[in-house]
Amino acid sequence: MLPTGNSKVTLVYVCGFLLGLKCLQIAAKHVSSLLLHKNTMAKANEGIKLDPKEVKRKYRNFKKFDVVEDYSDHHFLKSKSSWWQPPKKWTKKIQEEWRILKRDLPDMIYVRVYEGRMDLLRAVIIGVEGTPYNDGLFFFDVCFPKNYPNEPPQVYYHSGGLRINPNLYTSGDVCLSLLNTWHGSKNEKWTPTISTMLQVLVSMQGMVLNAKPYFNEPGYEASRGSASGENLALEYNQRTLIYSLKTMVYTMKKPPKHFEDLVIGHFRDRASGILTMCRDYYTKGLGVKCGIVVTTETATSQDNKKEVEGYMKTLVGAFKHIGLEDREEFVAEGEAKAENLTLQLQKKKKKKKNLGQKILSCFVI
Repeated sequence: MLPTGNSKVTLVYVCGFLLGLKCLQIAAKHVSSLLLHKNTMAKANEGIKLDPKEVKRKYRNFKKFDVVEDYSDHHFLKSKSSWWQPPKKWTKKIQEEWRILKRDLPDMIYVRVYEGRMDLLRAVIIGVEGTPYNDGLFFFDVCFPKNYPNEPPQVYYHSGGLRINPNLYTSGDVCLSLLNTWHGSKNEKWTPTISTMLQVLVSMQGMVLNAKPYFNEPGYEASRGSASGENLALEYNQRTLIYSLKTMVYTMKKPPKHFEDLVIGHFRDRASGILTMCRDYYTKGLGVKCGIVVTTETATSQDNKKEVEGYMKTLVGAFKHIGLEDREEFVAEGEAKAENLTLQLQKKKKKKKNLGQKILSCFVI
């Protein structure tokens, strides 16, 4: 029997009270998550040593896919769908996407979705070895539109103001046929009945953050394999390596929410490898792990090497920022090797000059 008279008023108050209580619970969880984030980063900022065992444990146990609550730093926080009540069909489709991601995410891609905002998602892709993005962390914020999957998801790249790829703009725009943000064949475009969020992430990992991103630029693919095309691709990789290193630094200084343990654990684990890669590149021109092998010195490659050499100290400082000490040795060792290499080149030039003078003297009467 439905309540009448004052009973109706009482019911309204009770419902309002319960709704308010639920909002307070959600707010409390958000505050708790925010405090945890600040506490973790405060330790690194203040130079407090993090327990290496605890850092390693959290890093190893970091889930590829998880549902979280605090979305306060998400790029699409104020999107129109924030006040929209989604229909069951849309909710069911998003839940299906979650199941696919949880089951099939490949290595080196991590995803967080939000309990209170099913329209939002955040992903990070780890740069693959053999590319100029090697060991970097590249973050993307995603928003599922109201008419998803009839329209593709909106994707924003956290660029830090750096243009590391022809498909990734400093504005955060992502240019990809699958997102309908670039023209392509029918098979490359978003297909509502087939395409998925997993497909988008895998495409960005394999087709965007690849070994020779120079050829992603419209019209440049035709020069692949030619001497001029490959030289330009090599130069592009050398510049991209510098931007990738800078991306590492700003990510360590300000990791996105819910990825703090991954960022700190990943860079503490990979620090020596990253510094060795940089040292080998600017002392020998051999950055095999980052897809760079310089066989012919040019003014451009020399400038890039000097910039990487100079940036080593900044990298070491960033690693120290996350509690990793004793990496200055890489800078000192690299500087010594670079100095020796310079001396060797000077000796070779001197020998050639002396040889040329001897040959010339033979013809002097």
